[in-house]
Amino acid sequence: MLRRAETDSSQNSRFASSTARAIGSVLCAAGLWACEGANQSPPAAQTAADRSEPWFEEISNSANLTFVHKSGHVERDYFPEIVAGGAALFDMDGDGDLDVYLVQSSSLTKPPEDRAPNRLYENQGDGTFIDVTEGSGADDRGYGMGVAAGDYDNDGDVDLYITNVQENVLLANDGTGTFTNVTSEAGVGDANWSTSAAFVDIDLDGDLDLFVTNYVHWTLNDDIVCRFKSGELDYCGPNSYDAPIPDVLYINNGDGTFTDISLQAGFRTAFGNGLGVVCGDVDGNGLPDIFVANDQMANQLWINIDGTSFEDQAMLYGCAVDQNGDAKAGMGTTAIDYDDDGDLDLFVVNLRAEPDSLYRNQGGYFTDDTSAVGLGSISQPYTRFGMSITDFDNDGWLDMFIANGRVSRLTGSSRSAQDAYAEPNLLLRGDAAGRFAQATPAGGTAEAIIKTSRAAAFGDIDNDGAIDILVVNRDAQVSLLHNIAPSQGNWIMFRVVDEQNRDAIGATVRLSVGNRRISRDVRTAYSYCAANDPRVHVGLGSISQITDVCVRWIDGTVESFGQFSTNQITTLRRGQGDL
Repeated sequence: MLRRAETDSSQNSRFASSTARAIGSVLCAAGLWACEGANQSPPAAQTAADRSEPWFEEISNSANLTFVHKSGHVERDYFPEIVAGGAALFDMDGDGDLDVYLVQSSSLTKPPEDRAPNRLYENQGDGTFIDVTEGSGADDRGYGMGVAAGDYDNDGDVDLYITNVQENVLLANDGTGTFTNVTSEAGVGDANWSTSAAFVDIDLDGDLDLFVTNYVHWTLNDDIVCRFKSGELDYCGPNSYDAPIPDVLYINNGDGTFTDISLQAGFRTAFGNGLGVVCGDVDGNGLPDIFVANDQMANQLWINIDGTSFEDQAMLYGCAVDQNGDAKAGMGTTAIDYDDDGDLDLFVVNLRAEPDSLYRNQGGYFTDDTSAVGLGSISQPYTRFGMSITDFDNDGWLDMFIANGRVSRLTGSSRSAQDAYAEPNLLLRGDAAGRFAQATPAGGTAEAIIKTSRAAAFGDIDNDGAIDILVVNRDAQVSLLHNIAPSQGNWIMFRVVDEQNRDAIGATVRLSVGNRRISRDVRTAYSYCAANDPRVHVGLGSISQITDVCVRWIDGTVESFGQFSTNQITTLRRGQGDL
């Protein structure tokens, strides 16, 4: 049975508080995906002396999460098959436990009615989940990529937006585990190949807007056959198509419908092969900005000018390319005040043979501090997708988990291998100096999990104050990593809500922890094709009390909530603090 957390006594629940069609075939040697396929020495094997106690235990079977992602691959290597697979951790029924939504892909060549559906699992509060998909309305059968979560209609229930290779789907939640497909009525059925998406109140009017990241113009009729220089077949990369798609911004009209304002807002001025997205106020003007991690193209930082118009200032700010001027194969991304200076820093994980990217916010521009924090080479043996910067052992310092899996086979590897794209995941431990080092055991589990991992969703599934991880694995069962990190420190977790008990996405919690002033945003959209626990979690080490807790709401109002004891989940509700 999973550990249960102390709860806020004021709450009466378990929760406290086109490219033309190609003829013949093309080489996949051009671009960075070719580098990904080159032979490289794997990391040195871990010796017995290197091993320590695991941080996570894999519990998918005992938790009854038996979902197997299906890419649909048979013989032909259709491009979307190698990057698909999304997940959400969200509270579908308001009982304080995180439920699970898993995005299925199934087959690009079959009609929707012949595809396996997405699955919905209800958290039972005892360490197990029940598949409640049947009759829920959540069983979309598009060729799925990812999912975003947010209460778009302001009824207090968390809704889902599913990104697909073809038409996306909006599912309205009635709070009882029943969902209704309202895509057509809402006007958000983007028919491009979409990947990550985010609900965000972009114009600060009190309802959630929707940003959708698109990848490559691709259809079955446009599919290209790609090969190694040796002539072996393998998956294409985005540069084989040279057909990026513009992203989409839908403004919420407040009546259950959205308006596509992408053109007038400026999102047609720059295209990219978008895979990851994260939103936050990067420039400190009070408006949420949008950062898009692009695959083999410059990243985009859409600075919010006035709530309805944006400018891509990534090059100006210094986060479009790395310190050498190279565009990388950006995949998963997140934003967090990594150095406790009050502004948002950006992290992007990339392709095999490329270092990750830490863009440190210096107030008006970013510096590439990747090497300075120890990330210059540590993750380069892998291809990285889902990720988070989180204090997994609650020692007060941020750690990093990265879900890995190749997009191209090693030259000469067998196509008949059980999984020629599988790689171990990566756990990096952070220290007081702000540097990362590989944790042991590698990947955080006693036995390495070696699969082709894609989405990773992060959240506290058992409300014990330790962040758990849900990982989608291509053509394999999901991994549910229950946090059992040894020698855990103290912690605090806040659910931040408005007067109507809706998660206040975009709000910022600030608190004093010893001599540090820590800031954390309320967000669900980060990582890769994932929706995450919106609650704010802070590891505290030996600190037993935190002070000066305040919330900056999205309209700029600041409320003070005073001090709190540690090791509890509590609710910060707008209107109950001091102005």
